[in-house]
Amino acid sequence: MFTCRARAATTALLAAASLLLTACGTDSDDASGGNVLKLWHYEGANSAMGVAWAEAIKQFEATHPGVTVQFEEKGFEQIRQNASMILNSDEAPDIMEYNKGNATAGLLAKQGLLTDLTSEATTRGWDKISPAIQTTSRYDAQGIMGGDRWYGVPNYAEYVMVYYNKDLFAKHNVRVPTSLAEFEAVMDTFAKAGVPPLSVGGAEYPAQQIFYELALAKANRSWVDAFQLYRGKVDFHGPEFTYAATTFADWVKKGYIPKDSAGIKADPMGVAFTQGKYPMVISGSWWYGRFVNEAKFQWGTFLFPGNSLHPGSGGNLWVVPAKSKNKKLAYDFIDITLKPEIQNLLGNSGGIPVLGDLTQVTDAKSKELIENFNAVNSSDGLAFYPDWPAPGYYDVLVAGTQNLINGTKTPDQVLDEIAKPYQDNLTALGK
Repeated sequence: MFTCRARAATTALLAAASLLLTACGTDSDDASGGNVLKLWHYEGANSAMGVAWAEAIKQFEATHPGVTVQFEEKGFEQIRQNASMILNSDEAPDIMEYNKGNATAGLLAKQGLLTDLTSEATTRGWDKISPAIQTTSRYDAQGIMGGDRWYGVPNYAEYVMVYYNKDLFAKHNVRVPTSLAEFEAVMDTFAKAGVPPLSVGGAEYPAQQIFYELALAKANRSWVDAFQLYRGKVDFHGPEFTYAATTFADWVKKGYIPKDSAGIKADPMGVAFTQGKYPMVISGSWWYGRFVNEAKFQWGTFLFPGNSLHPGSGGNLWVVPAKSKNKKLAYDFIDITLKPEIQNLLGNSGGIPVLGDLTQVTDAKSKELIENFNAVNSSDGLAFYPDWPAPGYYDVLVAGTQNLINGTKTPDQVLDEIAKPYQDNLTALGK
């Protein structure tokens, strides 16, 4: 155990050092003036966000003569693991994309590493974003989302759904399921035909989102508010998590979740789906634009069958580090990402704009994506993400789902392990 933890710690330190060296080696002296906006994000160039933000950078430079955007693409894991270290240094960017939620943006806000954007949100109109999506932009003094101070601004929204290969569905004579029982019957048909039903990434976030979808199958809004916002007690051996853990383990035994998926990361999971190797993948709307570009077969989407609650929220946040050297330029860039033309470009590229005009979205697939999100949002169906409630909880859930995939621990043992850090965090918060 010590060896594994030592290796993990060494890996994290090397990643952090690499990130700092990268920052130090890129004209950091130029960034100290007012003519360079240092921007980091981790979206792929052909994703909806990547396309829209590339255009936003062009418009920003056109409207700010003499100012250059120094863009550096980072990895999601790179930022997630090392944000506190980077933002506590003099090499912090002026603006960056960061994950939302108590354990991420909330934690950095609590640590004083993010700029309070409340006054800018009011004067610049960012508070016109719908209240449900605003939840993950605002935090209280303890870093709990839904508070009274703005620390980040999303320019897109997101939710988790099931992507499916229409050609494989037709070949195996199955239809889009409308209930969990029908969904399991579809997966059983594929499994018996020797086709693994789901492409799964157990080494990163995707597997825990399947786990959470299963918990939400037995949950209601009060349970979500208790788990995510600490507005009640959560029983980790209650019906919601017990069903999630036992069903997840059962899906592994039945071959619905591949037994070798514990070591698969998110990107190979998505690529395997685009290559037609799996009929379905359960993941987020952030894949939509990429699947449009890369999948060579007919595909569609449906919401997780039978659920009224779904993982989802406003998208990742534009945050302005407290040590940003060009805060006003950062605010101006956020403004541009919320302009109608950028929002509509995002919508037509497979993203979900937060201030877009659906009548200006001409792509049929993109319109369907946005309409489905609007239906979930309008019915109070956004349930956030399972790793948000506690610092370090992402890694806890990755380990938990890997144990279920590998069969190295029972569902009850996994539930005990994910309960402890959650309860420890509540104790630290005085709750």
